[in-house]
Amino acid sequence: MSPSHFRELNVWQLAMVLAKQVYEITAELPREERYGLTSQLQRSAVSIPSNIAEGNARYGARDYARFISMAQGSCAELQTQLLLALELFLGDAAAIEEALSTCDRVGRMLHKLHRSLLQKLESESRVPSPGADMPKRTDLKTILIIGAGPIVIGQACEFDYSGAQACKALRDEGYRVVLVNSNPATIMTDPNMADAVYIEPINWQTVEKIIAKEKPDALLPTMGGQTALNCALDLADHGVLEKYGVELIGAKREAIMMAEDRELFRVAMGEIGLECPKAAVAHTLEEALEIQTRVGYPTIIRPSFTLGGSGGGIAYNREELIEIVGRGLELSPTSEVLVEESVLGWKEFEMEVVRDTADNCIIVCSIENLDPMGVHTGDSITVAPAQTLTDKEYQRLRDASIAVLRKIGVDTGGSNVQFGINAQTGRVVVIEMNPRVSRSSALASKATGFPIAKVAAKLAVGYTLDELKNEITGGLTPASFEPSIDYVVTKIPRFAFEKFPQADARLTTQMKSVGEVMAMGRTFSESLQKALRGLETGKIGLDPTGLDLGSEDDMAALKRELKAPGPERLFYVADAFRAGMSVEQVHALSFIDPWFLDQIEDLIAQEQQLAADGLDSLDAARLRTLKRAGFSDARLAELCGTNEAAVRALRRAHKVRPVYKRVDSCAAEFATDTAYLYSTYEDECEAKPSNRDKIMILGGGPNRIGQGIEFDYCCVHAALALREDGYETIMVNCNPETVSTDYDTSDRLYFEPLTLEDVLEIVELEQPKGVIVQYGGQTPLKLARALEANGVPVIGTSPDSIDLAEDRERFQQLVDTLGLKQPPNRIARNAEEALVLAREIGYPLVVRPSYVLGGRAMEIVYGESDLARYVRDAVKVSNDSPVLLDRFLDNAVEVDVDIIADKDGHVLIGGVMEHIEEAGVHSGDSSCSLPPYSLSAKTQAELRRQVVMLAKGLNVVGLMNTQFAVQVDEAGDDIVFLLEVNPRASRTVPFVSKATGMALAKIAARCMAGKTLGEQGALKEIVPDYYSVKEAIFPFAKFQGVDPILGPEMRSTGEVMGVGRSFGAAFARAQEAGGIKAPPLGKAFLSVRDPDKQRVLPVAQALVERGYTLVATSGTCAWLRQHGLQCDQINKVAEGRPHIVDLIKNGEIVYIVNTTEGRAAISDSFSIRREALQHRVTYSTTVAGARALVHSLEFRGTGPVWSLQELHKELEA
Repeated sequence: MSPSHFRELNVWQLAMVLAKQVYEITAELPREERYGLTSQLQRSAVSIPSNIAEGNARYGARDYARFISMAQGSCAELQTQLLLALELFLGDAAAIEEALSTCDRVGRMLHKLHRSLLQKLESESRVPSPGADMPKRTDLKTILIIGAGPIVIGQACEFDYSGAQACKALRDEGYRVVLVNSNPATIMTDPNMADAVYIEPINWQTVEKIIAKEKPDALLPTMGGQTALNCALDLADHGVLEKYGVELIGAKREAIMMAEDRELFRVAMGEIGLECPKAAVAHTLEEALEIQTRVGYPTIIRPSFTLGGSGGGIAYNREELIEIVGRGLELSPTSEVLVEESVLGWKEFEMEVVRDTADNCIIVCSIENLDPMGVHTGDSITVAPAQTLTDKEYQRLRDASIAVLRKIGVDTGGSNVQFGINAQTGRVVVIEMNPRVSRSSALASKATGFPIAKVAAKLAVGYTLDELKNEITGGLTPASFEPSIDYVVTKIPRFAFEKFPQADARLTTQMKSVGEVMAMGRTFSESLQKALRGLETGKIGLDPTGLDLGSEDDMAALKRELKAPGPERLFYVADAFRAGMSVEQVHALSFIDPWFLDQIEDLIAQEQQLAADGLDSLDAARLRTLKRAGFSDARLAELCGTNEAAVRALRRAHKVRPVYKRVDSCAAEFATDTAYLYSTYEDECEAKPSNRDKIMILGGGPNRIGQGIEFDYCCVHAALALREDGYETIMVNCNPETVSTDYDTSDRLYFEPLTLEDVLEIVELEQPKGVIVQYGGQTPLKLARALEANGVPVIGTSPDSIDLAEDRERFQQLVDTLGLKQPPNRIARNAEEALVLAREIGYPLVVRPSYVLGGRAMEIVYGESDLARYVRDAVKVSNDSPVLLDRFLDNAVEVDVDIIADKDGHVLIGGVMEHIEEAGVHSGDSSCSLPPYSLSAKTQAELRRQVVMLAKGLNVVGLMNTQFAVQVDEAGDDIVFLLEVNPRASRTVPFVSKATGMALAKIAARCMAGKTLGEQGALKEIVPDYYSVKEAIFPFAKFQGVDPILGPEMRSTGEVMGVGRSFGAAFARAQEAGGIKAPPLGKAFLSVRDPDKQRVLPVAQALVERGYTLVATSGTCAWLRQHGLQCDQINKVAEGRPHIVDLIKNGEIVYIVNTTEGRAAISDSFSIRREALQHRVTYSTTVAGARALVHSLEFRGTGPVWSLQELHKELEA
């Protein structure tokens, strides 16, 4: 519908106000009087906006007029009912009078609108319906897509997958696509994915600048998760869409409001006869406490318009209710929470539904949660298709989910509808729906091969399902053909609680997982066990938890773990069966459906039998049975007391090998040429490998902190570049969220766990010319040596060179040979040796184990007791490898350099990045600037010289990342220290590629395949004359009790990027993109450690100049006064009240600079940082970070927006 069409949103908005007023009145009505009149009032009130919305979603004036007429009828009814309530003296008379006045205004506006529609009908016969007269909208030329921004818990790279699909689909249809997304690590922000790509903050003010510049006709907000939906609503609320004549497609504003506003959704469900859990919306704590008395404990709290259940939770008592409601009201943009009856322990199901403008509806996939209600669906183990529904129950949910889409008004695209079912009574309730593509739609797309996001994008521009072809069957079936699958898919979430030891690891309605793995098999058991080994948590199946099942205390702990869901609950279920518990007993504690428990019990029985019978009992038939149940060679070896190689040899001797089946969305009814494959142990293999030259790329497996979307970006680029060069590309990965596991990214996709067993089988079948292990992070690197030993051709940097860079002792020798400097360091193999060597080097020290990613178990220690405790814990992490002790370089600047080297030893510098936070903060958690903003040209030249020497010394072919620290000596000269070298793709590759316009991962992939840099014309480093700043995004708000201080262990989940003509402008843009608000004028609190006192002075002076007043603890306050700055002193927490935390809680502090060292000082100041986070006060935990933030304040919200295409054009000039 064109914007000039009757977009009477003000009528709709006023009707929504009226609905809310009626709700407030009905909440006041006495209980005994309420029911009859209440339901009539509510029905009439909600019917008005829903009819306007329904009419607004139509293309013809005739339909619109019909719905407006119905809304008028409801308005007249409501007026009569309100007058009746007034006559009966029910409720607050003033409130009813006010509602009557609103009702009167709505009636007059509807009358006027109806009359203008009838006139319109007279003047022109009809506006054509796109479903009938035209297959796609020709009135739209440019479409704006909003991405999801940085990876956070609850919103990961599934939106890169859906956004990339939407961009491709719309450009294929001839539309000009403009994209805005703040996350540089995505494929969707590649300059060739859209006609104009803006890596800019996702807020309505910035997007308005882009709209003013690009003049799009339509906005598609359904591809970027909650972030995009909320931004689209803000644009509508601030009149931006109306001002520039931009139409919302894919989901109408009214549909988004009805689906996302908990109260409106509940009423809408009541109108179509579907039940929701008993609940009411609260806007204050008092309201929440009152509602709780009606719904009872435990109580579920769900904030409106938040992501991944943020701010929600389950309250078992008044104290918990007060805490969760307080947090929820704070996090909800509309300051409202739904207080809901508990449906804990009920079964949970999801339906992925797609609907078009002609009202064709299909269910793409049904998904069953193995974990019952009470665990966020993103944290649940889920299975597709649903396993425990009868056909009748399935049809009931199918009909209900289609009815939900019709009622909400989703008529162009995919939605996800969640249901709870009480297994005892059969009662079904609707939990919620997402009027957009979601994490579940990415899972459903990968599980079935049906590309929901691509189809949804085409439906949004007027196509209907029957007009679209199903690509996976080669167009033999239309998209209206409901997918059917003949295998079982299991998804298991990946958690990162090891990074947040203080966090509560119990799973609730607030999502906490950071990634997920998916596996396919012919049975549930097979797909479950494949998924478990794909998780890469060291588990090779249903491994024992280590509890002593004969001990009463351990059995009590086991029962607690079954009852209160945690990330390892499945393994405790397995242990329960090992301990002899029955399915009934486990079900009574866990509420997991007995069908799933039967399967797990059967697997444990097979394990116990095999352990008793031993290796000699494994004949071909038994091996085949065990492999069909999903047992890995490694798990069988463990059960038989032998090694994995012995089981592999035995299995191959018995000719028990996997076959590969195709994912075709039609259960093999039609033949498919799409090579999307999974392994199983049956007779017929459908792989049909070709004789072409092939290169296999090993992906990164499930997302986790330290290894995320950046590595997937590299894998996708390798596949695209090598495909362009004529190779057949083979992708092996098991992460359903990513672009790399899209079936058309590579020529052949194997959706398999990244273990030695699974990879060797694929290599043997496909016989690739080379395998790339450099691009998937630590996952494939760990396999490099074993793959090489098994004769697999690993291309690029040799496994020996990778090992040389990782092995601290061998690397030390190379550094000495090259004459480079490292911080004083030693290697210790036990606690005694560590303490002796530490005295030689001197404290503070950075301690770390070998072979880690994301700084796992890396720490700065300030004294002997710290070190003794660390070595005791760290040896577990490093599997008896040595522990490295490095002198910690205080006040040093850290620098990252990415390079590419070819087989002839030529080196291309990709980018030199200066970190903003000091050395000692993990490079993945630090902000960085390209080009460097403070390093001298001489120092930069020295860094380049050293990195070229290292690349040649390590014989690197492909990518290499090097980290340096630059420290100023007493003479004022820069001294360069080498910190570490990673001969692989690093997490900065996408950022550098976007900043410089050089596709580093593509260039490096071609180098690995044998091309030189010269042949690719890539010999010259590009140094832009604008600045790009990368800022890290943290999940601290999700984990209560976690200290947000930065250190050497990586804890960020994602990143954003800002570009500016100066460093300050770029930093300001990156801060804005990261949601870090500029502190308003007020009191700034400073408390810094002694070594930082000199360096904090310019920050304090700049704050005073900008109009802030200073507050500080005694030491810092005395220092500031000594240097002529006005400052008020405030107590530390330990010094008595009123102290700094009181001021934060009272809302008196607007900005905090807090640096500490040593465990005692860090724990003393923990409450300051935590309260700052809780009360959304902007804070800096490093002086360098504070300096950058304060100096960037003048640039906040200023400056034009540039597309990547414009920036890269400058570089070519």
